[in-house]
Amino acid sequence: MSRSIDYGNLMHEAMRGLIRKVLHDVSDNGLPGNHHFFITFDTSHPDAELADWLSDRYPGEMTVVMQHWYDGLEVSEDGFAITLNFGDAPEPLYIPYDAIRTFVDPSVEFGLRFEQQDTEEEAEEDEDTALDQTDQEDLEVAEEPAKDAEIVSLDSFRK
Repeated sequence: MSRSIDYGNLMHEAMRGLIRKVLHDVSDNGLPGNHHFFITFDTSHPDAELADWLSDRYPGEMTVVMQHWYDGLEVSEDGFAITLNFGDAPEPLYIPYDAIRTFVDPSVEFGLRFEQQDTEEEAEEDEDTALDQTDQEDLEVAEEPAKDAEIVSLDSFRK
């Protein structure tokens, strides 16, 4: 197979870096103004750490809220640890960045969604299956973006 640029994974890595920087700032300075976060993550991720009763209650994914009360926010290169309140019961969590599915700050209408990535082998199998099921004469290359596609400029995030 020829070498190609994996834009999807590069973009996900950049978005996780943005989350890491935001959480690091919150760890140092607290949440500014009305900012708060809804973070949905994969509870079955092998590196996620949460109480058994939480993983039993949320076997696939759960959404946590960082707003009024949180404690012990520790940001690392691969994830973050935080203690959140679940019905007056503080529970420590460790959430790896690659377990995050969505990160939303509704106070400024900002959100990130991470599409589920197949392994390279699964992606190749899916592609082979799709090509087997499609008449190759019907394949076309789009010359312009779909009408519902949105182009986002990253210039506003640069210093």
